Amino acid sequence: MATVLLVRHGRTTANATGLLAGRAVGVSLDPAGREQAALTGDRLAAVPVVGVVSSPLERCQETAQLIVDRQTGTPYSSVDPDLTECDYGQWQGRMLSDLAKEDLWPLVQSQPSAVVFPGGESMAGMQARSVAAIRRHDATVDAEYGPKAVWVAVSHGDIIKAVLADALGMHLDLFQRLEVGPASVSIVNYGASRPRVSAINADAGDLSWLSSGIHSGDAPVGGGAGRGAMDSETHRIKT
Repeated sequence: MATVLLVRHGRTTANATGLLAGRAVGVSLDPAGREQAALTGDRLAAVPVVGVVSSPLERCQETAQLIVDRQTGTPYSSVDPDLTECDYGQWQGRMLSDLAKEDLWPLVQSQPSAVVFPGGESMAGMQARSVAAIRRHDATVDAEYGPKAVWVAVSHGDIIKAVLADALGMHLDLFQRLEVGPASVSIVNYGASRPRVSAINADAGDLSWLSSGIHSGDAPVGGGAGRGAMDSETHRIKT
């Protein structure tokens, strides 16, 4: 199967001030966020991605454009509403410091699968629609570009954490154990038998090794020799 790079948008003014922006319009990257997204775009420039799919919110589309602008090829760009931020309902637009005093807050931290935001979305519903979207796009990329293709999904912290939890086989109630920082890159390959997670919350380092795709066969017993070593299926040195 193809490989998806899950990229969170760069920092926004709302992030910097502790405001839960949710789906509010007009929330853009701040100067630090633009720098973060540009650096991520520079890191991904070494990877010939075939496409970039974004949440429709401004901060994600701005991040996606900074990635596309740094590609030497011409990846397709699209927007998917199923990758948009969780609908926090009446929580949207409020300060996190105030929300932490709400009776619902401890449940968000310890049992998110039971959470329905007042006037908004359930966290279980958020996970279901975002995972379905990622897997749908991944299958399309694999069918059109082949199993070594790499594509990018630009979305939000809770969305990416929910997708990673699914890929890791974690219950949603454990997803708060994961951290996904602004403009970070997480890497998932949906293999024939199971997903393989190669990175979580990576905000530095060389990604050029992704140019040749990820082998999605059986996991090597004992952990294997790592990237660039002998392929267990073909018995040839990867290049």
